[in-house]
Amino acid sequence: MSKEKVVDIVEQLAAPIVQQEGLELVDVEYAKEGANWFLRVFIDKPGGVDIEDCGRVSEVLSAKLDEVDPIPTSYFLEVSSPGAERPLKKPADYEKAIGKKVHITTYEPFEGKKEFVGELVHYDGELLIVNELHKTVRKKYEIPFNKIAQARLSVF
Repeated sequence: MSKEKVVDIVEQLAAPIVQQEGLELVDVEYAKEGANWFLRVFIDKPGGVDIEDCGRVSEVLSAKLDEVDPIPTSYFLEVSSPGAERPLKKPADYEKAIGKKVHITTYEPFEGKKEFVGELVHYDGELLIVNELHKTVRKKYEIPFNKIAQARLSVF
């Protein structure tokens, strides 16, 4: 089974569990590191999640995964906060990030570069506007949404 298919299945299983706990499902990642596979589920809520939130979701999700058994190999389940540099995946993530510092990577060079770090000042589903500040020079980049490979909040 492909990694993408595993992620899709786990997102469908995890979403109602996370919502029932009053939390947000931020992302699901299925990755091989060395000889081991890791299934990572990132959750959040206003003010951040704590160890109890992660433990409750992990316990219920683990039981559901055992019941459905969508992953043919052994793996380690990790449920955690996405951290300060949480990924921006859904439209709501971008909308909440307006006014915050973001790190954007594009699929191909755009205006001579592939990485943009600055304040997200606009998002409308088709276009992002990021204001970068280099020393005392501010530059505005209007980046088409379909050119974005990855986006996340940035603390630097």
